[in-house]
Amino acid sequence: MNRSAPMLCPQRPLHRMLVPLAWLLWAGLVQLAGGAMGPVSTCAAADWLQWRGPEGNNHAPADAEAPLRWDLERSENVVWKTAIPGRGHSSPIVVGDHIFLTTAVAEDETQRLIKCSRSDGRMVDNWIIHRGTLPERIHSNNSFASPSPASDGQNIYVSFHTDDAIVVTSLNLEGKQNWQRKVAAFRPSQFQFGYGASPILVDGLLVVAAEYDGPESCLAALDTQTGRDVWRVARPSNLNFATPIAATIGGQPMVLISGADMINAYDPVTGKELWGVDTATEAICGTVVWDDRRVITSGGNPRAGTWCILGDGSSNSVQWENNVQCYEQSLLTIPNYLFGVADTGVAYCWRTMDGKQMWRTRLFGGGISASPLLVDGRIYVAAEDGTVFVFQASQDRFELKAENKTGDSLFATPVPVDDRLLIRTGVGHGDQRQEYLISVGLR
Repeated sequence: MNRSAPMLCPQRPLHRMLVPLAWLLWAGLVQLAGGAMGPVSTCAAADWLQWRGPEGNNHAPADAEAPLRWDLERSENVVWKTAIPGRGHSSPIVVGDHIFLTTAVAEDETQRLIKCSRSDGRMVDNWIIHRGTLPERIHSNNSFASPSPASDGQNIYVSFHTDDAIVVTSLNLEGKQNWQRKVAAFRPSQFQFGYGASPILVDGLLVVAAEYDGPESCLAALDTQTGRDVWRVARPSNLNFATPIAATIGGQPMVLISGADMINAYDPVTGKELWGVDTATEAICGTVVWDDRRVITSGGNPRAGTWCILGDGSSNSVQWENNVQCYEQSLLTIPNYLFGVADTGVAYCWRTMDGKQMWRTRLFGGGISASPLLVDGRIYVAAEDGTVFVFQASQDRFELKAENKTGDSLFATPVPVDDRLLIRTGVGHGDQRQEYLISVGLR
């Protein structure tokens, strides 16, 4: 389904196959180097502390496994299923023995943080963060709880669009509030579509994007102990939904974000702009991806396409581009290759060096918000109709491994943990729709 106006990125994606040797060696080196091609992580490999995981690339650890097939209706390979109150598009995070995810209950106008047991899914706590301050209007495909939480292992950080502002709250693992901070006013004028950017932790700072067509549009880094600004940079007055991400390219750590017809890199410590390239389009939902030299993004309003630039600031030119639109969902890279699933439901593989199309194939009719996830040499893609497709992460040809019907509506990206997948899905429609957090894996 092609969309002509910006919506939301939710935060928003078995027989064990042999992982290609080049990928296995590369992933192992990244782990040993502490993320030489991505943000430095202090979390345990088994935890998933924020949007797109420990390296920011939506890759499971190199030794992880995940089920190939499951069946929610027949409980085949479903380890547990927990009903979640309300609705949200945020993906869960995993911290120690627990899982955290946000939700919003329209009936009592609350925005909440849910805590579940990692082992059996039991809901342990359900904390109300805001009450009575939901936005008046959002896009019908959005939710009031789309940003994913983030954690440093000691505290949880949640961001909500509430009371016409972007408000971040820090809580300890038992739900006690450490601080709460209004990052910026958020009163979009042209489109009241809501908010979708997740907070991310970078070098001990919490980086939050609050981009809209108003005077306080910004990218801010908060002190995790106090919530006070460490740095803040103005962003264009332009409604944008992208989550920033931390990367290291050519030895240079940076925070990357795209949107407002630009791709920008900022110093994670000071917020100083390292470089900016005029390209892409106004509204971006997906998080940018990168390899050791390049940065790639995709978007769809008002111009649809996928764009690749050099990530070291040495050129203001676009290296290659095409007209494929991956609007709400992010792309996925492995060494030398890029995968994307377009809004039309067509899957692609490109060579990152020059954008050469290696293959394309139709997966489904269209409608996707979740981002592709790499586990054990396979790519997991969740469509909005609740189907999770699994195909081989191969540049040589498309090889579909499985299709798994997983509820009736799926917007959140699946998360890998303990050789399982955590999937947030909705069963039923309209007033009968119920959200669940499920764990699928080999029993």
